[in-house]
Parts: sequence; structure tokens; C-alpha cells
Amino acid sequence: MTFAYWCVVLTAFLPVVWVGVAKFGAEEYDNECPRYYLDRLSGWAQRANWAQLNAYEAFPPFAAGVIIAHLTGAAQLPIDILAGIFLLCRIAHGAVYIGNYPSIRSLVWSAGFLATIGLYITAGWST
Repeated sequence: MTFAYWCVVLTAFLPVVWVGVAKFGAEEYDNECPRYYLDRLSGWAQRANWAQLNAYEAFPPFAAGVIIAHLTGAAQLPIDILAGIFLLCRIAHGAVYIGNYPSIRSLVWSAGFLATIGLYITAGWST
């Protein structure tokens, strides 16, 4: 399995990390009604939940980009670099989201988005 595929696997689990922070870091977690509980959070715990939701939103285009780049026979090194950048950006995104640094959050989100676009460009160049 390539480094880029491992990045896909790790990125797939990031939402679980962020929701874990939201659930277990806040008081009186209610596992009977988790969605209702998450909707009522505030402060850093709420931002951790939002980081979870954003991670789910960002994952499909990234995973598809890695797969498409592989299937088109694009060079492996650029795929690996772009996937690694995306993974690092998503980790940083969650951390700065929870820490409440909106400007930095937007920058790392944009860098991750550009890495995803780069995967599609790399795939396009290889055909």
C-alpha cells in the first residue's frame, strides 16, 4: 500500500478523533442521545464537533483524488507529497479549530483544499 493510501486511511479516522475530543472532554456526556448532546455543546467542545463535521466533508474529494491519481498512473512521488500535505493540514485544521484560531484555520483548510486540487491536476497530467 502506498504512502498516499495510508494518508487516506489516517484521514478517514480524524473525524473520530475530533468527536472523541468533543464527547470525552466535555461534561456529562449522554451516550443515549449523542447527536442531541453534541448540538448543545459550547466553546472548545463545540468547535471539536464542528472539526469532526468538517473532516467528514473534506474526506471524500481527497480520497477520490488519491484513488483517481493512482488509477491514471500518475507519478507516485507527487501523489504521496500531496496526500501527506493534506493529512498534515487536516490535523492542523482540527487543532486550530478547537483552539479557536479562525484565520489560521482558514489558511490550513485552504492549503488542504489546494492539495486535493493538486491530486486531480496530477491525475490529469498523467493521461
